[in-house]
Amino acid sequence: MLDFAENENQRMIAQMIRDFGAKEITPFRREWDDQQHFPLSLFKKLGELGLMGVLIPTEYGGSGFGYHEYVTAILELSKLDPSIGLSMAAHNSLCSGHISLFGSEEQKRNYLPKLATCEWLGAWGLTEPNTGSDAGNMRTVAKREGEYFILNGTKSFITHGVSGDVAVVIARTGEVGDSHGMTAFIVEKGLPGFTGGKKLDKLGMRASETSEMVFEDCKVHESQVLGKVGEGFIQAMKVLDGGRISIAALSLGIAEGALEASIQYSKERQQFNKPISSFQGISFKLADMATRLEAAKLLTFKAADLKNRGENVKLAGAQAKYFASEAAVSVANDAVQIFGGYGFTKDYPVEKYYRDAKLCTIGEGTSEIQKIVIAREVLK
Repeated sequence: MLDFAENENQRMIAQMIRDFGAKEITPFRREWDDQQHFPLSLFKKLGELGLMGVLIPTEYGGSGFGYHEYVTAILELSKLDPSIGLSMAAHNSLCSGHISLFGSEEQKRNYLPKLATCEWLGAWGLTEPNTGSDAGNMRTVAKREGEYFILNGTKSFITHGVSGDVAVVIARTGEVGDSHGMTAFIVEKGLPGFTGGKKLDKLGMRASETSEMVFEDCKVHESQVLGKVGEGFIQAMKVLDGGRISIAALSLGIAEGALEASIQYSKERQQFNKPISSFQGISFKLADMATRLEAAKLLTFKAADLKNRGENVKLAGAQAKYFASEAAVSVANDAVQIFGGYGFTKDYPVEKYYRDAKLCTIGEGTSEIQKIVIAREVLK
């Protein structure tokens, strides 16, 4: 039986983030967005609060929470600034999540405590300039030389590609297109031949760093292989199954933030001597927005519940990510419309939600890819 009741941990996390965010995020949101500034020191503070190791077991220095708490944390951060929610989610579910799922005991003890506190910031490298959805065709190669692998290639659209202290990188060790021809490596910053590349100038999510990672004859020891050689792509697909719940949660935060702002504004804004919320054109928009958000929440917490139970979340995660991300775009679009001319200015938060929402339909598998995953699952 699915249980959607909010637990005490969720309430505590939500309140903690609201109190923290009022001082540490909201006052700087505009500046970070305008300057595309990545506030690394903020993530160190989030690490102190236990939010950079939400899912990491307590034995490795993490908070040891489940997916309900994790979804709540991303949602609350994303209401304040979706960029911050995105970076926190990428660190937790992609880099830390991959090591937690597939790392050896030694690798976990080496890396998870540092990641859990954000002493080290994590990155995750799958996407390349020419292989986004078609990740199996990657060109970054790892050639074995004795007990080392030599990595060459470029990863793109990588969250924390420059600022990350450690990255999980998937590279080709076999033939192109062979799903068992790729391997995951843990690569530390400062290793010769591993550099952060060009930082991307983006439409939205501007306070979350997105850049290239470049490998030029980078020597990685075989002890840094995650799992077995040839398992990297299979591992990555499993990591993304959980990662899609993160993007669904991020979408919920955007939609909830945009809806709350719209409700408040529609009650305050007067036209024809009455609040615009009294006009059916506006109130029906709010009804649609609230219903889309609620449906997205149910799908997301259902996926989180299944993940907590250790069940397969391929279908549930894809459905939650697909529906919630499209809902966030739709709700943010309606929010701008409700605000009218003011919605098109940076003086109100909805234009930022509008810009930030679009990434949710693209990152960690586009909406089109989610439909392929969903269709395959329902046709089985």
